[in-house]
Amino acid sequence: MLKKFLPAPVLAVFALSASPAMAADVAKGEARVTMIFDHPLPSVPGKSLRGVLVEYGPGGSSPSHTHASSAFITATVIAGAVRSRINDGPAKVFHVGESFVEMPGDHHGVSANASDVQPSKLLAVFVVDTDDTELTTPDRP
Repeated sequence: MLKKFLPAPVLAVFALSASPAMAADVAKGEARVTMIFDHPLPSVPGKSLRGVLVEYGPGGSSPSHTHASSAFITATVIAGAVRSRINDGPAKVFHVGESFVEMPGDHHGVSANASDVQPSKLLAVFVVDTDDTELTTPDRP
């Protein structure tokens, strides 16, 4: 399901989260991943809500990967455009305000900036077992 929604408070978090060091890393085309919140869910014992900011420099990408087996994820593009492919589905480009989901056990084969000249960012929100400490596992070569 594709959704377009980005509340003003979320935009404010990202405006405050940028730093010159981050900008330098992103400018090199490397993905930068930053945990921005981690809250246990009081009504769901053993589960937490975690927010991860993923920033891609021009042409940047992340290696193919899987997430914690308990993780349900919704990702929303907050700057630029991101190319994504889940499992054996087609690669799709998502623009600012568009989102996609990953179910527990899904394989994220492509996660990349859709532009070679502009940076991009996405917010990934995980519902995950509180005890899961590794959220992302890159594929083995």
